[in-house]
Amino acid sequence: MDYDVLILGSGPGGYVAAIRAGQYGLKVGCIEKDPKLGGTCLHVGCIPTKAYLHYADVYEHFKTSASIGINHGGVTLDMGKMREEKQKIVDKHAGGIGMLFKKNKVDHIPGYGKLLGGGKIEVDGPGGKKVLSAKNIIVASGSRARMLPGLEPDPEKILTNIEILDMAKVPASLAVIGAGAVGMEFASVYNTFGSDVTVFEMLPKVLPPEDDDVSKEIKKIFEKKGVKIHVDTKVDKIEKTKKGVKLTYQGPDGKPQKLEVEKLLVAVGRAPNTENIGLENTKIVAERGFIKTDGLMRTTEPNMYAIGDIVLGAPQLAHTASMEGLIAVAHIAGKNPEPINYLLNPNATYCEPQVASVGLTEKKAREAGYDVKIGKFPFAGNSKATILGSHGGFIKVVTDAKYGEILGVHMIGPLVTELIAEAVAAMQAEATVETMTQAIHAHPTLPEAMQDAFNAVSGLQING
Repeated sequence: MDYDVLILGSGPGGYVAAIRAGQYGLKVGCIEKDPKLGGTCLHVGCIPTKAYLHYADVYEHFKTSASIGINHGGVTLDMGKMREEKQKIVDKHAGGIGMLFKKNKVDHIPGYGKLLGGGKIEVDGPGGKKVLSAKNIIVASGSRARMLPGLEPDPEKILTNIEILDMAKVPASLAVIGAGAVGMEFASVYNTFGSDVTVFEMLPKVLPPEDDDVSKEIKKIFEKKGVKIHVDTKVDKIEKTKKGVKLTYQGPDGKPQKLEVEKLLVAVGRAPNTENIGLENTKIVAERGFIKTDGLMRTTEPNMYAIGDIVLGAPQLAHTASMEGLIAVAHIAGKNPEPINYLLNPNATYCEPQVASVGLTEKKAREAGYDVKIGKFPFAGNSKATILGSHGGFIKVVTDAKYGEILGVHMIGPLVTELIAEAVAAMQAEATVETMTQAIHAHPTLPEAMQDAFNAVSGLQING
């Protein structure tokens, strides 16, 4: 065998798995078809998107700084400079993965990999085709933006997450189809930058996986900021025009309406990259292109694992892929890992205000038969949020009344994508509501709102 482990793809699942395999002393190779390591998340997903969200936050701070006594001569946007800085961040971290591969003795194998079955992968790379063998294979081929039928992305009018990151100027108007994390994040950025933004969502609420209270709150806040949001709405027709894109849509009343915008972002989910990678040469079971695995990420092909956006029923999130990769490699190395628990997988949406959650929503907890008790605390009662000028939103704790078990934590407000880690750690450690109320939190900090939210379960919050 050429390798103990061969990994197909170097995204946040693949590269993390490769490094951990190297740390375990396994002989490991990572096959990557693109010129640089890091996958979609690093190059055209999580990292550059969050860079733009940070730039939007800075821009907003400058626009409103007069209210705290900081005056300036005016603020302008330089999209070229933003793109340049975004690319520096991406390139730095892509290079960092390469250095980590060298440090941990991971072979970077450039080329397009295709599964042949029997522990073999054909790699079509710079030096031609070659066949490599491994005791274990991890498929981490990632995903791509799903496009609406009949549409093709282009850099001028119809965009995906890739094209929107390279726009040379802020569009006067932007329509977004899809009110999931990607759609809401870009809606937030370009609303802050000055675009007239309209969001369309087929389902009855924005950020569909989130707790109903959170979805209602983010919709209300976005609309207050000037974003027009149409839920329960289907876009029936999309036409390119001289000026941009014309959309024909119908809402709950069923009446056709039209809207013309300069740019259209399609953010309707992601499709798995499992075509043309040789699944037919294996015993892998797939549904709609997604690969079926067990909790240790094993597929139905012996000694073959799948991780990341291609896994059936798993959240399509970078940190999910990374944990799946760690579990798969730990199993390969005989470390007896615990199966992955998707219930403890945090969701994070980096719009303004931010949204984050872990565990069961109130609705799902009630449907599961729990005697639900809720604690809810508004950031308006948190002094650090007031200092930051970001006191909208709340933390909502969903608990089991009988034992004080924490079933879910749902947040909307300042930096909640950072605060959610405390809730994840608490649930992972099986902490109770009582445990969390007794944990001392520094003052003044945003995490104090977490303590108040847990106290609110018993109606004993101090600041609300």
